[in-house]
Amino acid sequence: MISVVDRLRQVLPGRVDTTDAARADARADKSGHAASGMPLAVLYPESVADVQAIMRIATETHTPVVPRGAGTGLAGGANTGAGALSLSLTRMNRVLEVHPDDLIAVVEPGIINAALNEALRPHGVWWAPDPASREISTVGGNIATGAGGLLCAKYGVVRDAVLGVDVVLADGTLIHCGKRTVKGVAGFDLTSLLIGSEGRLGVIVGATLKLRRTVSGTTCTVTAVFSSVRDAAAGASAVTAAGIQPAIMELMDATSLDAVHRLLELDPPTVGASQLTIQTDGVAATEEADAIAALLTARGAEVAVTDDPDVGTELLRIRRSMHPAMETLGTTLIEDVSVPRSRLADMFDEIARIERAYGVTIPTVAHAADGNLHPNFVFDGQDVPDHIWEAADDLFTSALRVGGTLTGEHGVGVLKSRWLKAELGDAQWQLQQRVMRAFDPAGILNPGKVFAS
Repeated sequence: MISVVDRLRQVLPGRVDTTDAARADARADKSGHAASGMPLAVLYPESVADVQAIMRIATETHTPVVPRGAGTGLAGGANTGAGALSLSLTRMNRVLEVHPDDLIAVVEPGIINAALNEALRPHGVWWAPDPASREISTVGGNIATGAGGLLCAKYGVVRDAVLGVDVVLADGTLIHCGKRTVKGVAGFDLTSLLIGSEGRLGVIVGATLKLRRTVSGTTCTVTAVFSSVRDAAAGASAVTAAGIQPAIMELMDATSLDAVHRLLELDPPTVGASQLTIQTDGVAATEEADAIAALLTARGAEVAVTDDPDVGTELLRIRRSMHPAMETLGTTLIEDVSVPRSRLADMFDEIARIERAYGVTIPTVAHAADGNLHPNFVFDGQDVPDHIWEAADDLFTSALRVGGTLTGEHGVGVLKSRWLKAELGDAQWQLQQRVMRAFDPAGILNPGKVFAS
């Protein structure tokens, strides 16, 4: 009997990779954790028809399929293990349509965030989602995980910037969800359901994106150095409470700030200091930056303001270098919780408590404008020690207790699946699994992810 891999070679000539290197790469993502065993193959479709053919063969042979973008995820959601196929969308990377008058673009899933905006620039438009990994992450991966990023508070998350998706279901059926219009309420909103579904409902093969016109005016960057992370978090909440809407407001605690400065070979920061890096944009950027500076100076921060775009880019590079800086400290469990913006300082208090209770250091950065924190648990070796999982459990429970959520933008994947029921409750947890089975009755799409067995 012909094997599933041989059948796939017939429909994807030259695009079925069974080398050890390719299969080993598909086992892991940027979380630093890998699936058990080696996948059967890595597949590289170049069209919607290719994806449909793959899924028909997978359904006929009951072979699990794990959709994958650039592998920049941080929850293990695209990790592919023994007996499964890794379905890479990276070769489907074209911009198919751009309509500046309608503020929409139609793209394939494998296009890189930064490359998309380079392609849109001549049209005077841009796509707002701005994850820290924008130089290497794909739009399809952003949609599958419901990604966020640095600009969320002002410009929204991926869910706010997608009008429709084209999806291949487990049996190879192609469906077009959503719309190209500003308004549209016909039927259930399957687009919103598919955004953030982490490959459990279908394979995203195209997207209709909601664009914005290029922001006119200047961009100002404010840095505010505080003596403690709690003071920095309280300062960020004060900016929000004052009704000022910066485009970016990022917080780095002392440990993460020091690690990045060492990585980039910058002068060491003040010992124990935490920093807010804030950008304002548009016609009111200068006035907003001055108001923020005055507010944070009154709260005891050492504040600097610049409208030099090169300086601003360099200051944000410090924040965007967080993940490679953490890799210099050891193996990292990179986490992602969100809390109400008014509870940001309280969550940092919880992190400090957990550090003391478990004898661990948890370098933390935050998208402070929207209450999304990224605590990093650093340890030696490849396997997460029990005391790290215990500390993480305490952290997740704390986030839920202050009115937050387990994940703001990274997704559940495999790393958080054991805690999902605690947030959803049993009734919703069961309902979501019934929805999943309606899309994929055989359970071949990304099995084992999101919902712990």
